[in-house]
Amino acid sequence: MTPEQGAPATGGRRPRRKRVVLADRRRRAPVARTIMELEEQTSVGEVLVGHLVRAQLRSALLMTGLLAVGLFGLPVLFHLLPSLGDAVIFGMRVPWLLLGVFPYPFMVLLGYWYSRSAARHERDFLHMVER
Repeated sequence: MTPEQGAPATGGRRPRRKRVVLADRRRRAPVARTIMELEEQTSVGEVLVGHLVRAQLRSALLMTGLLAVGLFGLPVLFHLLPSLGDAVIFGMRVPWLLLGVFPYPFMVLLGYWYSRSAARHERDFLHMVER
């Protein structure tokens, strides 16, 4: 046979077939069962979701508390230390710095921290589901 007639070019032998495995089948069964429990809202799924919700709520309450202390604590600070209102830093009075500059980076940092915390809780939830 010639190569034009469809014969293999490697001396008449066909290449050996290779088996391609896309996933480890032994590992998929528990994951599928856990996902099924989540979808069917069984007691195991409720416990897993409840744990995630409690962790997210705990983080949200912590961030809200830090924001409240940081922002509402400033007027209390000025009330307790009236001389702080006359202090000057970098040519600006301290109340303007604390009320006009401080809250924005503070809120951005809290938002970043909360976002990272929420992502970590979701990642931990996925690791619990995959086991």
